[in-house]
Amino acid sequence: MIYQKYVKRFFDIIISGIFIILLSPVYLVLAVLVRVKLGSPVLFHQKRPGRNEVIFNMYKFRSMTDEKDENGAYLPDEQRLNSFGKKLRSTSLDELPELFNIFRGDMSIVGPRPLLIKYLPYYTEEEKRRHDVRPGLTGLAQVNGRNALGWEDRFRYDIEYIDHCSLWMDIKVLWMTVFRVVKRSGALSGASQTVEDFDVYRQKGDRA
Repeated sequence: MIYQKYVKRFFDIIISGIFIILLSPVYLVLAVLVRVKLGSPVLFHQKRPGRNEVIFNMYKFRSMTDEKDENGAYLPDEQRLNSFGKKLRSTSLDELPELFNIFRGDMSIVGPRPLLIKYLPYYTEEEKRRHDVRPGLTGLAQVNGRNALGWEDRFRYDIEYIDHCSLWMDIKVLWMTVFRVVKRSGALSGASQTVEDFDVYRQKGDRA
């Protein structure tokens, strides 16, 4: 309890601050590459629910172009996701701006990943517990194969993390995250999403 309330936030500030400074040249290079290969703005932001369902802007490097059809509508995501965007996602480099969210207190280094606002009405009371803590840059579900997991398994890992949050648990998740990123397994990326949107999934379940 002491770790969750006080120590974890202290570590988040120190670690995110150090990495923001150390990775500043990487941020600069990526910003230039994104601008040249994908266009502007360089950063993509989307509102997500955080701790206690407080809404915040989550930042990433953009990974898709703004290509449109003859009617001015955006092309499908798979057509706007070029090879450079795929590399950003597969290496999780598009997630680096989230370190600023962590430093600000919107997020934590380890925790349940922040999902879409539109999913909020569809959570069960147990699933809502994922908002008892700050969302994470990485989490237990991500290192256990996020894109290969169904929704029920994802939430099970989220609740397991909340129930057993500790320094040791965070170290374990971080170590597994490094291993996944080095292998470029895509566990932290949406590049190979294999399950339908949660609201669609839950509505189908209600009709079953």
